[in-house]
Amino acid sequence: MTDTGALRGLLVFLVEPSATQAKIIVAELKGVGVGHVRVFGSGGDVLKAMRESRPDVVVSALYLPDMSGTDLVAAMRRGNDAEPVAFILISSETRPQALEPVRQAGVCGIVPKPFSRDQLLTALSTTLDFLRQDDDLVREIDGENLRVLLVDDSPSARRFTRQVLTNLGIDKFIEAENGREAVAILAETQVDLVVTDYNMPEMDGRELVEYIRKQSWQNSVPVLMVTSESNESRLAVVQESGVSGICDKPFAPDVVKRLLWQMLGER
Repeated sequence: MTDTGALRGLLVFLVEPSATQAKIIVAELKGVGVGHVRVFGSGGDVLKAMRESRPDVVVSALYLPDMSGTDLVAAMRRGNDAEPVAFILISSETRPQALEPVRQAGVCGIVPKPFSRDQLLTALSTTLDFLRQDDDLVREIDGENLRVLLVDDSPSARRFTRQVLTNLGIDKFIEAENGREAVAILAETQVDLVVTDYNMPEMDGRELVEYIRKQSWQNSVPVLMVTSESNESRLAVVQESGVSGICDKPFAPDVVKRLLWQMLGER
């Protein structure tokens, strides 16, 4: 259930070049209980505003007059002040090649246009989970001592995942850009959890999982795969290779938390 009180406290920056579409989206945001919405017509305008006032959430179209929504979220993730800000994309775009870059950039949700109120609420609920501090996991499983290896060729995606895990109380991270780098790290450094993408250069997530299970001295370490891969046969091969859990990208933080409970609690 979505926390209506939390929605009332959200400050949302909406980036939508169409005045008509902006009015519709503002009305829907207000209709589900969001208390504060500011509207901007371009990515440059919202980035400038964020230097003076940080929102909780940026809701953006994909195609803006001065940049894409992907460029916008990437710029946000590069800036330390804007890194914890959640990002929701609202777009009529359906082509995987157009949406994949924004998935990799670290978004809380992708909402179709036109959208239903339930779809908007789902994205906002995921956003609230992203923003919420929750250290129950850490307290129950000695999580303050967990060392996590993040493996993803997208720096923005690594920052997003790190933020989610930090909100769960985990603060020890090692990062790798691909499976080959991860293998080198695992040879020298003990870790308690590996969180990896599927599609990466040099060595992909499936190959990394297979290496860990068959060749690494850390062959029992839990491995969580966070991926936008939708090919069922490929994902089935990953399951067979010994991954401990798989979740979609963009992912819901509560899903990650549940998977971590299962993997780390058992351990």
